[in-house]
Amino acid sequence: MGMIVKHNLTAMNSNRMLGLTTASQAKATEKLSSGYKINRAADDAAGLAISEKMRKQIRGLTQASLNAQDGISAVQTADGALNEVHDMVQRLTELSVKAANGTLSKTDRDAVQNEVDQLVAEIDRVSTTTKFNETHLLRGTNANGSAGLLTYTDAKDGIDDLTGATGATAFDSDTGTIGLKVSDVDNNPALTAPAEFKGKSVGPVGNTTYILVDSASDISVKDAIKEIEGKGDYKAFSSMSELTSALKAAYGEHIRAVTTYLDGTNLYLKAETFADLNSPIDLSLHVGADSSDDNKIYMNISQLSARGLGLNGLKVNGDNDDNATAAIDTIADALQRVSNQRASLGAIQNRLEHTIANLDNIVENTTSAEASIRDTDMATQMVEYSNNQILAQAGQAMLAQANQATSGVMSLLQ
Repeated sequence: MGMIVKHNLTAMNSNRMLGLTTASQAKATEKLSSGYKINRAADDAAGLAISEKMRKQIRGLTQASLNAQDGISAVQTADGALNEVHDMVQRLTELSVKAANGTLSKTDRDAVQNEVDQLVAEIDRVSTTTKFNETHLLRGTNANGSAGLLTYTDAKDGIDDLTGATGATAFDSDTGTIGLKVSDVDNNPALTAPAEFKGKSVGPVGNTTYILVDSASDISVKDAIKEIEGKGDYKAFSSMSELTSALKAAYGEHIRAVTTYLDGTNLYLKAETFADLNSPIDLSLHVGADSSDDNKIYMNISQLSARGLGLNGLKVNGDNDDNATAAIDTIADALQRVSNQRASLGAIQNRLEHTIANLDNIVENTTSAEASIRDTDMATQMVEYSNNQILAQAGQAMLAQANQATSGVMSLLQ
């Protein structure tokens, strides 16, 4: 090529090659600094699409593993509560066998019955209050804890279904409680007892009015009680504890406890009802990244309240051992139900532990595959970076030489 000055083609070529080297070095720098060899779709369109599907699976399976772990925590919560239920049912076994012994008197069996009532009430309370993350575990599908026995009626301002109880002020369906107002009486006109008495009345509950005799004139409280109960549908007592025990005994199948409370200046009896019978709760655990049903593990927990175990109204008292002997089989059935549920929960926990191990293994291997597509091979990229750095330095030097190549034309112009 002759000596020309209009176009410096050598310098143009050197500059173009230097631009290519600089662009390649910039990409190498980006990959080294970000750690990814795909920083935009243009870097590897196919690789981006493939790796994003892998990322979706990785993220989904990671959360699925956490879901399974939450499931184990829920199982352990339920099992811990049922461990206590197991202990209480075992104690009921001891008490029923004790009460079935012919050497016990009626008074002895009444004392045993008091502990039985407390244990059954606690079993029911545990079933209605055990929760994991605000989800009730042991009271079935219905959040309503009431027994459905009692109905609040606005017209009568009372309970209508404890076989017609009136004088009640409220029914809380969430906790399964009613309030029966205790009214002061001073020679209730319906009684016409031969002597004056003062006391309190409850009800009527069903057809019966319960009377607490505080004091009597001319005759003893004991004789006043006899006179009152001889007048019809009345039951009279000398202490509130006897009255509440009588209510509990009369409706023990439905009421787990009867206590007193004050509301302002008014005295009330609070009757706590056993929880409803409900279907088992289904806690379906999603343990996969996809929406298909085979990515769910279904975990059912039966209602293990007093009704669910058949323990509501359990009786071991009486003049003989008949009630206690019958209670032994009832308690044995309840024990088997608790054992079956705990065995089922233990099996689910073992399964979930295997599920977690499998999910974590898939996540690890999928992450490895995704890394091979997206992550920068630092050693290889560093070699390319160093090579581009050398080429850039050489290109800069050649561009300078090309710019100097045409300077000799000046000698022709002198």
